[in-house]
Amino acid sequence: MSLRISGLAKSFGGAKALDGVDLTVPAGQVHALLGHNGAGKSTLIKCLGGAYAPDAGTIEVGGVAYERLSPRESIAAGVAIIFQTLSVVEPLTVAENIFLGQEWTRRSRLGAVDRRAQENAAAGLLERVAASCSPRDRVGDLPMGQRQLVEIAKALSRSASVLVLDEPTAALSTAESGALAERVEDLRTQGLAIVYVTHLLSEVERLADAVTVLRDGRVSHASPMAGLNRRDLVEAIAGTASVAGSASKEPVPKTTVSGPPVLEAESLTGPGFGPVGLDVAGGEIVGLYGLIGSGRTRLLETLFGRRPRTGGTVRVAGRTVHAAHPADALAAGIALVPGDRRAQGLFAGLSAHDNALLPAVRPLARRGLRSRGAEGRIFTDLARSIGLRPLAPRLPASAFSGGNQQKLVLGRWVNSFRTPEILLLDEPTQGVDVGSRAEIYCVVNRLAAERGTAVLFASSDPEEIVALAHRCLVVAGGLVVGELSGAGLTEEALLSAIHDGAPHAQGESR
Repeated sequence: MSLRISGLAKSFGGAKALDGVDLTVPAGQVHALLGHNGAGKSTLIKCLGGAYAPDAGTIEVGGVAYERLSPRESIAAGVAIIFQTLSVVEPLTVAENIFLGQEWTRRSRLGAVDRRAQENAAAGLLERVAASCSPRDRVGDLPMGQRQLVEIAKALSRSASVLVLDEPTAALSTAESGALAERVEDLRTQGLAIVYVTHLLSEVERLADAVTVLRDGRVSHASPMAGLNRRDLVEAIAGTASVAGSASKEPVPKTTVSGPPVLEAESLTGPGFGPVGLDVAGGEIVGLYGLIGSGRTRLLETLFGRRPRTGGTVRVAGRTVHAAHPADALAAGIALVPGDRRAQGLFAGLSAHDNALLPAVRPLARRGLRSRGAEGRIFTDLARSIGLRPLAPRLPASAFSGGNQQKLVLGRWVNSFRTPEILLLDEPTQGVDVGSRAEIYCVVNRLAAERGTAVLFASSDPEEIVALAHRCLVVAGGLVVGELSGAGLTEEALLSAIHDGAPHAQGESR
């Protein structure tokens, strides 16, 4: 069955999230849905899944038109949405997850679940998506790629004909991403209409038959994929040549940053990594490049006091720091923007204003009362400097797109009231479009250049490392196995270093 969306509109207060959007996806097509964060992609998906009621327009699935869909009606119509944050229940088995809410029962045993029948059916569905797990495996024990296939198998169990994949590879390794791409190609041949939302243009080039780009809630480009190149896509998404340039694979010219280190770690060890030694000077941006499981996130979280340190020394501006808790790290001038903004960084029910200014509320207070005027001035300046869209301080953080949510979390540490000596960033632009990515890079660069903040960030994206870092430490197996800088800091050198798995250094090492 095909999907056809006509004239879809949705507003939040005075802000138009969707303004007359049209989208057609025939059966057997992979249709890439692209756009800047805040362009309307998430709102469109939530209208399709029944979370939001459109203000106008129709959604047609298999020839049946709906003015709005409830979540139950969306599923019954054949729509399945696999969100970036998976909905699997980790303690349950694969088969129990697939048939959750639609359990097969035995009439002869007063409604008891027929586990054997479910497991047999689950095995067939898992084979259909080429999953390597068993129906009896506990989902919590599976790697992320297999969990995603369990979600797709669950969708197929409900006879889904329209499959929406929202940033499906954001938390996957390179190998898992490649395997998922093969599954998507298989599902296309099985006749599903697939809406594929991604910020990775390499995935669009490999998988998409057609592409629709949203900008400011409207369709700014719609065409078959044939004949489009990378630059065409970037310019359609960003809308400006300047942003397009920021998404190129050429390294951004940088001067070498010298000076005394603000952050020093000697023989640092913790669960899953070490010993590690590193230093970051004031105004320097240092990348930690490694694959999922390399230990880069554990290292950042240990520096921030979220994980226990088992050995080694950490110094901030020459002072020895013992950060047993995040509060200790913050007091020492170390702040962390976590990789999972939804689970670890964002208060979804609070307003954009409160999310961005959370650490400043108490210091700005006067006689125990919040200083709304001072907070408002700081927020307005911050929102403009980070390119927050929409500029709506009272809007709940949950109503913003992923890229703008990331800006809110980052904004806690880059506002005019409070700036840390050391900023730790874990996957700073994961699930962020090229436009917001460029804006975040500009914010981080300004923070380092104008305020002298030492920035240490972890990323599994070599393009991001080349675009942002002055210097890069390559991490594998919990150890620093190489250092790259200057002309030697290229995507090719990064990939070589990480896959060789041996000590590797080029350029100006320190």
